[in-house]
Amino acid sequence: FLLDSTPVHREHALPKTLVPAAALPATAMDTRVPPVPMDPATAERLRRDGHDPDEMEAVFARVLSRIHFALPDQSVSVDARLFGLLPHDSVDCVSRLPDVLLRNIVSRLPVKDGARTAALSRRWRGVWRSAPLVLVDSHILPAGTAAARADARRVTSAVSRILDAHPGPFRCVHLTSSHMEDFPGLLARWLQILAVKGIQDLVLVNRPWALDFVIPSTFLGMTTLTRLYLGLWKFPDTAGVRRSTCFPNLLELGLCCVFMESKDLDFILDRSPVLEKLCVHGNLFKLSLCLVSQSLRCVKITGSFFEEIALVDAPCLERLILTGCWTRGAVCTKVKIGHAPKLHSLGYMDPGSHVLEFGNTVIKAGTKVSPSTKVPSVRILALEVRCGGRNDVKMIPTVLRCFPNVETLHIKSEESGQPSGKNLKFWNESGTIECIRSCIKLLVFHDFRGDRSELAFLKFFFEGALVLKEVVLVLANGSFTTMEDIRSKVKPLMSMKRARDSSIMVDTNGRSIGNFKRASDFSLLDPFGDY
Repeated sequence: FLLDSTPVHREHALPKTLVPAAALPATAMDTRVPPVPMDPATAERLRRDGHDPDEMEAVFARVLSRIHFALPDQSVSVDARLFGLLPHDSVDCVSRLPDVLLRNIVSRLPVKDGARTAALSRRWRGVWRSAPLVLVDSHILPAGTAAARADARRVTSAVSRILDAHPGPFRCVHLTSSHMEDFPGLLARWLQILAVKGIQDLVLVNRPWALDFVIPSTFLGMTTLTRLYLGLWKFPDTAGVRRSTCFPNLLELGLCCVFMESKDLDFILDRSPVLEKLCVHGNLFKLSLCLVSQSLRCVKITGSFFEEIALVDAPCLERLILTGCWTRGAVCTKVKIGHAPKLHSLGYMDPGSHVLEFGNTVIKAGTKVSPSTKVPSVRILALEVRCGGRNDVKMIPTVLRCFPNVETLHIKSEESGQPSGKNLKFWNESGTIECIRSCIKLLVFHDFRGDRSELAFLKFFFEGALVLKEVVLVLANGSFTTMEDIRSKVKPLMSMKRARDSSIMVDTNGRSIGNFKRASDFSLLDPFGDY
């Protein structure tokens, strides 16, 4: 047989009904499946935190609709096609390969195709039984359908049969299509089986979100895990967990819409001595993140609110990525920069959502920057800015002075809701900014609309950027209808004074940073460079 491997598009990596139907475009809805209502435990928790559950429905919908971007890609494709030999081709060369290669082939097939190879011959039956299996439960669904509750029950039954029938190891298991509240105790049994069979890569997402549905603590004993993603669970209370509990091989951890306490997050980070990548998506409750890790290299937080993110002792941390973060009323997330000597990439820092703090010094507009409030290691900085907003305009020069060695600056322009003519003179009064004058070689301006406040910022930037080489304007979706419209908005920039050898390029197909895979791919120098 031959395997034609076709990549899975990220939009279709999970059943669409994982999220409330209201959160999806009309074309993506499955009309057979009603929207998932907020469960009573979630609503009660929101009330205790001072929120109206009805008002939070839209927030939950946005967060859940993007959870698939935070989850890792599947290691096999359901779109791969398995072919038998043609009648005139009687030479079976594949079966002559060593067992180790045959097991490698079978382990890269969808689970149904992997099982079918056992019908080829007695030898293939042994290959399947010993191959490190990949089990993705969404591949078991009928082709072209979403996971209705009846289908999910059949998937759950099939998963149990596969786990029982396959004696070999499971290197990768993605369970995202089962309604686990329908099968009390079954999940704990599955996790026990996987722990015994040496699971390495586990993605476990509940359907639908039930805040009072606690994930069995069995997963805390999976010492073979190298990657773990949990979605839509309540984290077990770690107060009574054995102190010897450890994830000695865990390199990557994802927590997507998981309700937990700060002490539980501290627990799992403390018990993961080689952890390099941490992704948190959709934290909507009171939580603080205290980073004390000798191994972490990348932290990405999306669609979340944190009271505080503190880089206490993170000597290996290279990237701190913050996207889609939000505030709780007037309360912003405090980002405390402590010991992180290798921090290379930081953003998107948003003056409206984040408060930057060094030691006991809170950075405010006009704060006098000192050596203790500078981060010389940062080379790539991303800022979310409302160029027409008074507060943002006053904060940006101070923030930039805290990062004197930035070479690549990303600006994500947000609409301020204020007349674009305001604050145009402020930039001329802000003085010299060292990183703009002598370090920044690349400026990427995302969501460019061409309004007066944006042009005022760019004029100020161009006049002070002596070593600037390249400017990329990533156009905002829907802001330009014709090429003539684009030319008229970009034309004023061409006459502005700027570094002699600098060039301006326009990108009409830019995308904001969407998934953890790019942010944590260290072969890519710029985690924000998706343009």
